[in-house]
Amino acid sequence: MKKFLSLSLSLSLLVITTAAQSLSIEEAVLGQYNEFYPEGLQALQWLSAEDHYSYIDEDVLLIKDTRGKLIDEVSLDELRKAFPKQSGGEAPEMKSFPGIHWLADGTFRYRYNEAWYIHNPIDGSANKWTDIPQGDNHKLHEATGNMAFTRDNNVWVNLNEVEQQVTDLPEGVTAGQAIARYEFGITEGLFWSEDGLYLAFYEKDERNVTEYPLVDHNSETSTMRSLRYPMAGQQSEFAACGIYNLAKRSVTYLNVNERRRDDSYYITNLAWAPDGSLTAALVNRQQNEMRLVRFDADSGEPLDVLFVESDEKYVEPENPPLFIPRSKGDFLWISERDGFDNFYRYDANGQLLAKTDLNFPIASFIGFDEKGRKAFFEAHGPSPIETHLYVLDLRSMKTTKVSSTEGTHSGQLSASGRYLIDRFSNIETPGITRIISSNGKITTELHRSENPLADREIGETELLTINADDGTELWARLIKPKEMDPDKSYPAVVYVYNGPHVQLVSNRWMAGAPLWMHHLAAEGFVVFTLDGRGSAHRGKDFEQAVFRQLGTVEMEDQLAGVGYLRSLPFVDPERIGVHGWSFGGFMTSSLMLRKPGVFKVGVAGGPVIDWRLYEVMYTERYMDTPQENPQGFERADLTNYIEQLEGALMLIHGDIDDIVVMQHSMKLIKAAVDAGVQLDFFVYPGHPHNVRGKDRVHLMTKVINYLKAHLEI
Repeated sequence: MKKFLSLSLSLSLLVITTAAQSLSIEEAVLGQYNEFYPEGLQALQWLSAEDHYSYIDEDVLLIKDTRGKLIDEVSLDELRKAFPKQSGGEAPEMKSFPGIHWLADGTFRYRYNEAWYIHNPIDGSANKWTDIPQGDNHKLHEATGNMAFTRDNNVWVNLNEVEQQVTDLPEGVTAGQAIARYEFGITEGLFWSEDGLYLAFYEKDERNVTEYPLVDHNSETSTMRSLRYPMAGQQSEFAACGIYNLAKRSVTYLNVNERRRDDSYYITNLAWAPDGSLTAALVNRQQNEMRLVRFDADSGEPLDVLFVESDEKYVEPENPPLFIPRSKGDFLWISERDGFDNFYRYDANGQLLAKTDLNFPIASFIGFDEKGRKAFFEAHGPSPIETHLYVLDLRSMKTTKVSSTEGTHSGQLSASGRYLIDRFSNIETPGITRIISSNGKITTELHRSENPLADREIGETELLTINADDGTELWARLIKPKEMDPDKSYPAVVYVYNGPHVQLVSNRWMAGAPLWMHHLAAEGFVVFTLDGRGSAHRGKDFEQAVFRQLGTVEMEDQLAGVGYLRSLPFVDPERIGVHGWSFGGFMTSSLMLRKPGVFKVGVAGGPVIDWRLYEVMYTERYMDTPQENPQGFERADLTNYIEQLEGALMLIHGDIDDIVVMQHSMKLIKAAVDAGVQLDFFVYPGHPHNVRGKDRVHLMTKVINYLKAHLEI
């Protein structure tokens, strides 16, 4: 028998006083991160040189100490007047205060047009620092002002205002950009050494990867562009890492796998060590082994393998080594090899010295104090739906929680490491920003956000737990219509994702729910979301439960959620629908086809239909290859279940989707035609994987209208 547990009223129920009007779909979609997003302090940040902070208030940059005392200020008019004469003489027409970045000498950098400028708030002087060259992926070396960037598919550098081309690559080979389709925590492709004498860069050779056609129908005659898209089990990109020596103006490449260019490995998590060597986490294509290797920057030859990490299912390094200041090359490594993320302290030679003993995941690393004695991080614990700030004593490897209020916290560390800016919210609190000391003592409250939805009708939101069939505790969110009629039963919509790296349910403002759900609730729906096994922030066993069987365990957990919904007296068990996007589109389609009759209607956006058609890096981590796991791929291929469809199912796809390619929807539609099964289908021209901007209003209107039509509301 399943157990249903609801959090106490003080934590889980959001009750907003009687409002004047309901939230329109236009307001919900376009106002999500604008007028209905809790206001905070603009551009709040620590100074780099001392424990002062700054923020922008009505075009004035205010600089204050940790007690909130005003130290200095710079107005937009002062910034204009100080604009360097050599850059045109006249004050620029800046319409608002630009974004700034504090430098170690107490000055700040800002961008105007295509150049960087330095402003000194002490004497009011300003100078042009460097031009921003034409290109993309600009990466600045702070100490020298040298700039690395990409132009087309090559790496360039701008040294003392002189451009130099670093690579000269043929079509199909790209350098200086993220590789592996942004997996393994990879977000960029350029990495300066600390002294600025070397530049490391990723390179990928995709000439062996299948060219996938994307057709743009917006021109008078449709045009086609090719996308290199490696599908599961097919040839993937060849990864490489180059190092540019600025003094010699030469490039050498890391000797990985005996310099063979093949697709049997991934190069991930690059980091420059204090001794000038470059470390890289090398992952085999099977993704069950990782080697952390140290390379010589001049020769590219491996110096040593610091350690090896393996797992019978998969390993997934997502953070580079974190080198500890004022140590002899010691570093922290984040791994969930023991079940949950922990910090492992190694010396420069890869000898394990100590580890933490956490039983919850690490969310992100914040930084070290200036003496290298403490490290600060965010973690999903003690509750998996919250994020708290922690300090790690690097001698004892003991951790201490320094945030106190229940909810979701994010931290920003001061120059000395003695203070943190703590931003947090919870289901009842739109947002509070404080300065706390490194031991958790509240020093100053900087800002308290007002409720941006105070004049809108918003129903109750509840956070609760449900037990899966095996007893695993699952977190869920329930949104109810405002002022429910006790004699009435309401239709319900399950919004689903339930895939890796995503958590939908959290103790933050609005419980993490997008505003369109509250519009849907105002239309008379109960809206439900559950994070089942496979989703994020619950540890290795919880996440790996889906290995080689994507969709199977997740469906069982979603059905446990449906069982809870059906137990509620105000939910009509015959009128339940499901909606999701991307992995959620896969889950929506799976539930409609593999569990027929549970849902009356489904709307699947950008759905994966057959994992053989999805990208190599992601799919092979969770499913292995189609050759190694044919039964798992066949079981998850949703075209095999098309004849089981009961109820209405709509597929929605962007016609230039480069993440989940259109072929997925087309394959299911073809199966439906062959089987004589009726499906609904809608395409968003010119949109990739997500439909954004004003067209998103059209999308959500279509989704909601389809749900309303088939759930008879």
